[in-house]
Amino acid sequence: MTIAPQQIGDREIPGRQTFLPPAGAVRPSRPGRHRIPTQRGDDVIAEPFRILFVCTGNICRSPTAELLTRHLLVGRLGGRDAARVQVASAGVRAVVGASVHPGSRAGLAPWGLDGVHSERFAARQLESSVVDGVDLVLGASPRHRSAVLERFPELLGKTFSLREFARLAALVDAESLPADLVQRAQVLVGQARRLRGTVAAPDDDRIPDPIGGTPEEFQRATALTFEALRAVVDAMAPRRPSVTR
Repeated sequence: MTIAPQQIGDREIPGRQTFLPPAGAVRPSRPGRHRIPTQRGDDVIAEPFRILFVCTGNICRSPTAELLTRHLLVGRLGGRDAARVQVASAGVRAVVGASVHPGSRAGLAPWGLDGVHSERFAARQLESSVVDGVDLVLGASPRHRSAVLERFPELLGKTFSLREFARLAALVDAESLPADLVQRAQVLVGQARRLRGTVAAPDDDRIPDPIGGTPEEFQRATALTFEALRAVVDAMAPRRPSVTR
């Protein structure tokens, strides 16, 4: 039986009848489904801040962003504080159940994320249960931002392309943001929203789709993703000044 190729992003990849998760695969936690006990004052359990990355197939750009964001936050804050930011990803035409593309896994190798972190990933489709309770949606390109808003127009104030949000976050006055991580992230999104339209966008604001490309194209997509995420994390969770005695 001949299976038609599937369109992912701007390129075609060979089609498959089904996409089953690899052995031991687990889906990323869904935004809006859990409460994390991180702040205990007067028996109040704080909600996490939820970020959702979106690309086309959820096998290259958005899982790369998800894994790198978690890695950067843990490195910056430690595991306990980083758990206050819940990171997930989805695809507008997801290759449901597939693991991270081998090219993207190779691109993640410099951060040690090409092993079990990538192997246990399972792609999923963008749907209402995925966006439930989300605080920030970041698309791999302006087209993905538009695709999210076509389905969920109520997310207009929370949805950006990744490189757009990184650019705006870098313009926010860090001194005006709260010290608390979750509150800081929430205010940052509001400030970035108000800055929209005040900064000229570059001609190409995408993380380019590396599907079907060379290893160098995968590496470039990963490098652009990391560059944007570093600006986001710097604004959301600034480095703590070292204490000298």
